[in-house]
Amino acid sequence: MKKFVFTGVLCFLVSLSFGQKKAVSAAKDEIKNNPPNITEARSLIKDALTNPETAEDAEAWYVAGLIENKQFDTEKTLEILGKAPNEEVMYDALDKIIPYFLKSAELDQLPDAKGKVKPKYLKDIRSIIKANHVYYINAGVYAFNKENFKSAYENFKQYGDIPSLDIFKDEKWDTATGDTTDLQIRYYAGLAAARIPDHQAAIAMYSGLKDRGYVENGLFKESDIYKELAREYDLTKDSVNFVKIIKEGFVKFPGEDYYLLNMINLSINSGKTEEAVDYLEKAIAQNPNNAQLYAVRGQLFSEDKKPDEAIKNLKKALEMDPDNAAFMQELGRIYFNLGVEKRKAADEASDVAQSKDLAKESLDFYRQSMPYFEKVFEKDANNKDAIFALRTIYFNLNMEPQFNKMDALVTGGNN
Repeated sequence: MKKFVFTGVLCFLVSLSFGQKKAVSAAKDEIKNNPPNITEARSLIKDALTNPETAEDAEAWYVAGLIENKQFDTEKTLEILGKAPNEEVMYDALDKIIPYFLKSAELDQLPDAKGKVKPKYLKDIRSIIKANHVYYINAGVYAFNKENFKSAYENFKQYGDIPSLDIFKDEKWDTATGDTTDLQIRYYAGLAAARIPDHQAAIAMYSGLKDRGYVENGLFKESDIYKELAREYDLTKDSVNFVKIIKEGFVKFPGEDYYLLNMINLSINSGKTEEAVDYLEKAIAQNPNNAQLYAVRGQLFSEDKKPDEAIKNLKKALEMDPDNAAFMQELGRIYFNLGVEKRKAADEASDVAQSKDLAKESLDFYRQSMPYFEKVFEKDANNKDAIFALRTIYFNLNMEPQFNKMDALVTGGNN
């Protein structure tokens, strides 16, 4: 009796194994129908991939890849015939092919009982993946336009990674790693990663492109890679690498404003005024009609206690951009501060004549400051800097009605 039970269990296991292998064959048959029954084929292969008897069977994974490839081909054929394919279905199937095929190829290359390696599916797997290679670009573009940046990144990256897969180590490709198309698609991958956002993936992609040349008639130049890397380092607060890439870009692309302007900012933030002014000289030489550059140089001269140079540069900036309130306010502030300094010196002077001369100079500076702050106030009646400055100016110049107006704004009309 015990022997009979044991035999029955053994027969059941054999039957189960045979059932799963039969399911693999049935799934394969389903995609040969016209039209193919993809849903049924997927259902049949799903159990085979998880069942212990067939989970390590190269054929099961190969058929799973074939099913997805058949779904992809079905939609692709519609596109070739000028009909509208279901792109979501098409590219979803494309994304599933390689994982199945790589698992099959791995199992297919294991030694048999005699220690020999006799792959049955590897050649076909290689052929199908190579045929589909270019479509990963299309899949990436489709996903990018749908703002599915994770899928876009994965497809663009897949396009670049396919020729380097182990199953292709002895294969020759029409499009080699590092050619124009490859570089351009890797750049797309970086853009997609940045928008996920996956900054580390973007940095890795851009770093791989750095110093690789540029796409002449394509999307990016070599300097663009440095800019994108700088942006990613800035977003990730990696100040060390941000400074490094900006300095490298400045040396490598000396004629580009982006790096020069960032060098100016780096110098300013480091308190290196003279260095910043030197960079500004170069920037102005390249962009003599950029009012902002003159204004920044004026501010630096002001901070460096060189008011005459500061005033000269800010007036130049205002000549180019007469309605710029920020330029007006900065110029008014310089004159105002000179007025305050002279007033303080007059109060501290022991010589009466000298004190009067200094007081007169103070009033002259207040008068020169006044029109700039008045214009700022006209543009923005809530500008507190302009209100407080005008209140002080009007008081010192004995302009009582004007002072009362500003005073009321400061005190809320309580005086």
